[in-house]
Amino acid sequence: MSAGTLTFTEAGSTQVTDLGRRRGPRYGVPVNGALDQRSARIANILVGNPDEAPLLEITALDIEFVAGVDILLAVAGADGHLTVDGVGRPSNQPVSVRAGETVALRHLQGGLRAYLAVRGSFDVPQLLGSCAPDSVLGFGGHLAGGASITVRRSTDAIFNDHFAAELYSLDVPRPSTGFIVDVTDGPDLDDFADTADRLFAQPYLVTPTSNHIGLRLVGPLPERRTHGEVLSRGVPVGAVEVPPGEELLVLHRGRGVTAGYPVLAVVTSGSLDTLAQVRPGERVRFRKVSSSDAAARARADRVELEALRLRVRSVFSALDALSTSITGRTFS
Repeated sequence: MSAGTLTFTEAGSTQVTDLGRRRGPRYGVPVNGALDQRSARIANILVGNPDEAPLLEITALDIEFVAGVDILLAVAGADGHLTVDGVGRPSNQPVSVRAGETVALRHLQGGLRAYLAVRGSFDVPQLLGSCAPDSVLGFGGHLAGGASITVRRSTDAIFNDHFAAELYSLDVPRPSTGFIVDVTDGPDLDDFADTADRLFAQPYLVTPTSNHIGLRLVGPLPERRTHGEVLSRGVPVGAVEVPPGEELLVLHRGRGVTAGYPVLAVVTSGSLDTLAQVRPGERVRFRKVSSSDAAARARADRVELEALRLRVRSVFSALDALSTSITGRTFS
């Protein structure tokens, strides 16, 4: 049973999403989902949700909504000015909001996308086990001003009133600065012979035609030295393709599951999150890593997030004890 709604007075370029449609590719459907998976996971962890719970992906533009019920929210990803009824509140921390209060997130900077999670998450339609939008299938899409989404449950506003400030200090892991994109060797590396290292020679400029399907970049292009036809085949998220023309193409989570351009390299999972935060007109630099180094970095990231999850659980356990002593009922 739903607890209430969030009603948007400004929606900017915001959509409800999750970690993606993992069952999609077997049916020829893109995985889609949050482009910065790490930030989406952090937002959900901070409010005690499962990693895959639906949340808001906010791209570039301001949002504002009125909470129709008491909620606990958290914002992660690009930095922005978060306010509750005009009072500034921190990102990367749980924030309580009372029913009737207005939440706004404005002036995103240091990245392109922010993620806003609400404890208990949202009641939204799903397709193949995911609420992630798919523009090709016509499923989901951006919210509009006046839209409402249903919150699954309310959460008492005990954080603001009774909880010691030092317990907010959850030591949220922050991404590294600078747009360095790690890649491993692609299946067609040998096709580029001595030109393959051009990928690492200079920064690449992200063009305005970039989107959730892929990023288009201008820079020193490697040249394919072989002339055989490249057959359409399955390609991974993160494939660095070299199509004919003057741009490099990096496939992101909205990519089709097959393609026919040579794949020079593959972006690591962590660097896909980095690419999600790059704005058109900014530059990225590619860096070659081994598959073993990429796997080690992915394991380290998982350990960091699991440590955050355990700290949040301990905080919520303390809140439950505090709430029970004050109100006679648990926080959650």
